[in-house]
Order: sequence, then structure tokens, then C-alpha cells
Amino acid sequence: MSQAENHHRINYIEFAATDVARAKQFYAAVFGWSFQDWGPDYIGFEAATAGVHGGFRTAKLEETRGDAAPLVVLYSSDLKATESAIVAAGGAIVVPTFEFPGGRRFHFSDGVGNLLAVWSE
Repeated sequence: MSQAENHHRINYIEFAATDVARAKQFYAAVFGWSFQDWGPDYIGFEAATAGVHGGFRTAKLEETRGDAAPLVVLYSSDLKATESAIVAAGGAIVVPTFEFPGGRRFHFSDGVGNLLAVWSE
């Protein structure tokens, strides 16, 4: 299923958590978010309950403190073309394209201090 209307729009926000089960319990209790489990190390939440699609991934404590930030994920209807445009504009691919349940994505640096990701089916 294509999401052409979402091409190059913010589509997903990913948080790091030392305990995804605890994160699930906390955000469900406090904010009423609903979740889908994607294995022991990842849970996703839906825009219907959270306002935007997103998830929590299991991370080490140092990945959740200090200057760590949530990962903003953009959608692309043409992942390879977006990757090429990022590199041509002076950005850098910092995590090469990988597959996950539902699609593929890569992470990039924009050259001015931000790390984001782009995904596609």
C-alpha cells in the first residue's frame, strides 16, 4: 500500500527505552495510547491514540539520556531517490538501508546536527 500523499512528510517518531514493556504500561496508563507488539524489543503506537505514529525500541541507558533525542522518521515513496537527494545536498547516510516488518529505512545526518530516518514499503 503506497502512501504517496505522505512523501517527504514526518510520518513516525521513534523513542529509545530501557524497558519497552514499562514504556507501554506508562504511556497507556497516563495518556491512553494503544500499542502493537513487534517482538520483545519493539512496540509501536498509532496516531489514533497518540496523535502521530511512533514506537519505542529497546536501548541502553546511555541512549536514553543526555543529548539523546527521539528519532523523527520521514516517509518516501522512492527511498533510493530520497537517499540520493540527501547525499547530493550534503547530508550523510549514517545507517544504511535495512528491512523491518512492513518496509525498509535508512538513517541520515543533515549536516547541521540532526539525525533523522526515511522509510518506505
